[in-house]
Amino acid sequence: MPVEPLSQKEIEDRLAELPGWSLDGDRIARSYRLPSHFAATAMVVHIAQVQEELDHHSDCTLGYNTVSLTVNTHSVGGAVTELDFDLAHRVEKLAPGHGAH
Repeated sequence: MPVEPLSQKEIEDRLAELPGWSLDGDRIARSYRLPSHFAATAMVVHIAQVQEELDHHSDCTLGYNTVSLTVNTHSVGGAVTELDFDLAHRVEKLAPGHGAH
């Protein structure tokens, strides 16, 4: 099934279900603060595993005790799609296990 870009309204509706996530240009984005650099690094590895499972990848930035993600779907010209929200929801589920907030 082909992936289609979401409308602005669809993006806003889905973002309302994801506290902390926002639209940043043509991407959805979120930053997390973690208790340590090790916890942040472990979260990045966990995110990478999820991205491989979904075959959908974000730009992920590791700071000392922060992890930031931005994601859109390159195969539809860099628009936001349901794939991006699938990834965001998966990251939201794993974040508390790493002490992220």
